[in-house]
Amino acid sequence: MIKFIRIIKAGFLNFKRSGTISWAAVLVMTITLSVITSIILLQAALNFSLNSIKEKVDVTIYLTVSATESKAMSLKNSLLGLPEVESVEYTTADEALSAFRARHVGDYPTIAALDEIGSNPLGAYLNVKAKNVSQYESIASFLNSDSFQSGELARAIDKVNYHENKLVINRLNSLIDGANKLGFLLTLILIIISIIITFNTIRLAIFISREEIGIMRLVGASKTTVRGPFMVEGVIYGIVSTLVTIIIFFPITAWFGRSMTEFLGLSMNDYYLSNILQIFVILLLSGSVLGVISSFLATTKYLKR
Repeated sequence: MIKFIRIIKAGFLNFKRSGTISWAAVLVMTITLSVITSIILLQAALNFSLNSIKEKVDVTIYLTVSATESKAMSLKNSLLGLPEVESVEYTTADEALSAFRARHVGDYPTIAALDEIGSNPLGAYLNVKAKNVSQYESIASFLNSDSFQSGELARAIDKVNYHENKLVINRLNSLIDGANKLGFLLTLILIIISIIITFNTIRLAIFISREEIGIMRLVGASKTTVRGPFMVEGVIYGIVSTLVTIIIFFPITAWFGRSMTEFLGLSMNDYYLSNILQIFVILLLSGSVLGVISSFLATTKYLKR
């Protein structure tokens, strides 16, 4: 325990004694953590936008005018039994008529023609939402299967608009897959570049103490005793950089919250504040691990002598 406390004290002493080099390492690591934070926020905005688009995509099953509500409910329950289906919303014929009138409130010829008919020409319909955009094909296959088409429920269906929306659904699915792959690739590249820069900065800080390391080895100090203070110093870099990064992103997300909310549909500032604890933990772990690993690798060169 005494040895452990000495190593921690030596780590703080190294951080203080290195002065400008220590703060340079903190600055570089802050840039690294800022990149990670930016990626987290951009990924959140991307996911929010894609989820908003996905919410607007569905398959509508239009029922015949003569279809009874009991058949509509039976069809709804059959669809809900599919593992791909997330929800099914039933709209009655009267509700469909009210919605149609609301959409054409200024279209007097259409409303006049509707009044001339005297009865409701519209049938009820079901809005089906899949758990994943790629699963609408499976739902359409179920409706077109021989086992379903041979049943009574198939005769209650007038039209399914899946094939009308198929192009949009496929494009959206490709967009989601492409965005996820691109986001992962950019994240990986940026993090690798940041890690390399951080490692070289910490290695420069340790380079200044190379003679001290040599002397400690000559007098019989163990590798743990020599390496420990520098690893503690790496943790300090991570802690200080995390605090600086968290503070920096308060005004940044506040500015984005005002200017980008309408464009993104997501308030960066609200998201940042509501998830600040999780972001803080991610940055703290990332910074500390990066500092420890960089210090460990940087001291290896001098411990081999």
